Amino acid sequence: MPLSWAAATVLLGAFAGGFVSGLAGFGTGLVALGIWLYVLDPGTASSLVIICSVVSQTQTLPAIWHAIEVRRVWPIVVSGLVGVPVGTLLLGAVDPGSFKLAVGVLLLVFSGWLLLSAGRVRVRFGGRGADALVGFAGGVMGALSGLSGPLPTLWASVRGWGKDERRAVFQAFNWSVLTLSLIVHGAAGLLTREVFWLTLAALPGTVIGAWLGARVYRRLSDQRFQRVVLGLLFVSGVVMVWTGWRGQ
Repeated sequence: MPLSWAAATVLLGAFAGGFVSGLAGFGTGLVALGIWLYVLDPGTASSLVIICSVVSQTQTLPAIWHAIEVRRVWPIVVSGLVGVPVGTLLLGAVDPGSFKLAVGVLLLVFSGWLLLSAGRVRVRFGGRGADALVGFAGGVMGALSGLSGPLPTLWASVRGWGKDERRAVFQAFNWSVLTLSLIVHGAAGLLTREVFWLTLAALPGTVIGAWLGARVYRRLSDQRFQRVVLGLLFVSGVVMVWTGWRGQ
C-alpha cells in the first residue's frame, strides 16, 4: 500500500476519532480503529488509539473542568485504577471473544432500552458504593480488552446528572484509565519508533477533530447529548458482538 495512502488513512481516522471524543467525551477507539486497522496491525493501532485518546481528552478537559466535583468523581476513578491490575491478572483466564460478546450484548440491551425510554430512566440507589463498583468493573474491562469506558458512561447516563456533570464523570474516568494504560504501554516497550511517527501523522487530525467536536457539544441540549452518548454505546455494542462472535 502506498505510503501516502496509509498516512491519509491514519489522518482520517484521527480526525474522526478526535471529533467523536470532542463531542461525546469518549469513543476515539470505537471510530478510529475501524479505519486504522485497514493499514495498521492491531498492536500498533491500539497504542495509537491510547495516545490519541489521551490527547483529545486532555484537550477538551478544561471545558468541563467546572463540572468536576471531587466527591462525585473520586470513587469511580480510584476504583477504576484499582481494577486495571486486577484485569491484567485475569488476562490469561478469560476468553477475549466470549468476554466481548457478553459485554456487547449487555450494551445493546441497556443502551437500546434507554434510547427507547427517551431518557426517562433514572437510577439513584447505591450512592458512592455503586459508583465505585461500576468504576472497578470498568477498570477490569479496560485491562482485559481496552473497553474501560462503556460501563461508567452507561452508568453516568442514568444517574440523573446534567450534561456537563455526566461528561465530567466519564471523561475524568476515561482520561485516568487511559493515561495509566499509556504508562503501561511505555513500560512494556510498546511505544516504538513506528508509533512515534504515526502519532506525529495523527496529531493534527486528533486536535482539529476534538476542537470541532467540542464546539458541537456546546450546542447540544441535555436530551440530545443523552441520545448521542447512548447511540455511540449501542454502536459499540454492535461492534463488540460482531468481533466477539468472530473470535469464537
